[in-house]
Amino acid sequence: MKRHIPNFITLLNLLAGAMSIVSISEGSLIQASWWIILAAVFDLLDGALARMLSSVSAMGRQLDSLADVVSFGLAPGFMMYTLISRSLVTEYPLQEDMQLLAYLGFIIPVFAALRLAKFNIDPGQQREFKGLPTPAAALMVLSIPITVNCTLVVIPWLNSFLNSPWGLMGVSLVLALLMVSPIRLFSLKITSIYWKHNRSRYILIPAALLLFFTLRFASIPFILLLYIILSLLNLNEPEKE
Repeated sequence: MKRHIPNFITLLNLLAGAMSIVSISEGSLIQASWWIILAAVFDLLDGALARMLSSVSAMGRQLDSLADVVSFGLAPGFMMYTLISRSLVTEYPLQEDMQLLAYLGFIIPVFAALRLAKFNIDPGQQREFKGLPTPAAALMVLSIPITVNCTLVVIPWLNSFLNSPWGLMGVSLVLALLMVSPIRLFSLKITSIYWKHNRSRYILIPAALLLFFTLRFASIPFILLLYIILSLLNLNEPEKE
């Protein structure tokens, strides 16, 4: 019985992604963002439970990727399509042909599927990632409607960029390319407490918390940028097998 628990949590991840799509179709992007966040929580739990219960399986791995395509690929892609479409209506109200550009948002699920397929067949991505993980890309997308509607922290130039169709299309392209890029990014899993093995993690975690409590969801782009920079600096010494 216990071997089925992680798969059940994975299915909850997929269900949350489906509910996010429903919310987007109803125009509730903030609600959709919280559904994706819930999906990310389930995504963290299923792997942790699988290792804890010694029930890691090939089926669970495949099911996890299928759920991730929905929650961190299709749902963010649909959200980006909706955001671009709305911004095009605002900026080009009399040019209906411009609406075709909104479909660029669906480049996100296409590249998310490619990234997850590569992850499944690459045994070298256990302690580090090759390309931006799909949950991180989804986090960037879901932060957009929350950021532009947040009144607690307002960054005018960032809101202007995220309300622009060209800015949103640029974000879509950058996220898609990052997901399939050869850039090696460290995993947040801590298997050793030593500083030399976790320099990047021990810098990123408190910095990310500080940024988040200061800027709220507007901090997400800056946290992702810091994550990429720390990965490129390659500060962590490899652990001995």
